[in-house]
Amino acid sequence: MCRWLVYSGSPILLDTMIYRPPHSLIEQSMHARLGVETTNGDGFGVGWYAGSKTEPALFRGLGPAWSNRNLRELSGHIVSPLFFAHVRASTGTAVQETNCHPFRHGNWLWMHNGVIEEFARLRRALAVEVAPALFADIEGSTDSELMFFLALTFGLTDDPPSAVARMVGLVEQIGREHGVPAPVQMTVATSDGTRMWIFRYSSEHRSRTLFYSTEISTLRKMYPEIEPFRRASPETKLVVSEPLGDLAGAWNEVPESSYGVIQPGEDEIHPFQPQPPGSGSS
Repeated sequence: MCRWLVYSGSPILLDTMIYRPPHSLIEQSMHARLGVETTNGDGFGVGWYAGSKTEPALFRGLGPAWSNRNLRELSGHIVSPLFFAHVRASTGTAVQETNCHPFRHGNWLWMHNGVIEEFARLRRALAVEVAPALFADIEGSTDSELMFFLALTFGLTDDPPSAVARMVGLVEQIGREHGVPAPVQMTVATSDGTRMWIFRYSSEHRSRTLFYSTEISTLRKMYPEIEPFRRASPETKLVVSEPLGDLAGAWNEVPESSYGVIQPGEDEIHPFQPQPPGSGSS
C-alpha cells in the first residue's frame, strides 16, 4: 500500500511535515509501522497550492523519496497553506512517474492508499464508465487514478461525498459481477484548494489506518513548550496514514466508514456509505 499526509493551515515549508517530525513521511517511506508494507519506495509525489494560482503545483518522482535530492531541496524552499504528500508501494501496476500520487485535474488534487482487488479483471469495465470528455486526461495505469476520474465523472467538483459514494458503489457492483466480493480498500484525500475531504472505507469494513491531528488550541495547552504549536493558526490540521510522532493525545483515528471535511471554520466528520448505481442521491 502507501503512506500519505495532507496539511492545511498556516503557510509552512513543506519539509516541516515531510522531513522534520520524528516519524516523518520520509521515515515512513523506509520504516512504516502501520502499513501492509514496511517500505514504500515505488515513487513519491507532492502537490501544493500557493499564491494566486488556483491550479496546484505537482512534483513526482519514480524513485524512493528517501534518496531524492530534488525533493529535499524543493521542500526546504516551498511554502504552502495546503499540500499533499505521498510515498508509494505499488499494488501491481507499473512503477512510473504517471502512476505516482497525487493526481491532478484542474484545481483538484487526489491521492489514495489501498487497492481495488483484482483490478486487472475489473479495469476495462470500470474504465468505460469514465466520462468521454475526461478519459483522455488519464495518464497512468493505476486503480487510484481511475477512481479519481470516476469520482470526477460522478460530480466530484460539485459534491465530493456523493461523487465518491457513487464511485465506490460502482466499483463494488462491478466487483460482485466479476466474482470479487470485497473490491474496495481505501483511504482517500481530495481538495479543491479551499476545502479538503478525506475518506476511510473498505468493503470488508477493515480499512487502512487514518488519523487526524488534535485541535491546535488543545495541543498548545498540553505542550506549551513545543514552539511550532504556538505559531500555528487555529485552522491548522493534519491528516496522516500514521502518526508523525508519539505525543500523547496529538492524534485521533478517523472512524471506520466515514468521511471528513476540513474547511475554514468548523471541520466535520460524517458516516460514509457507498451509493449503488441507480439508487438516487446520497
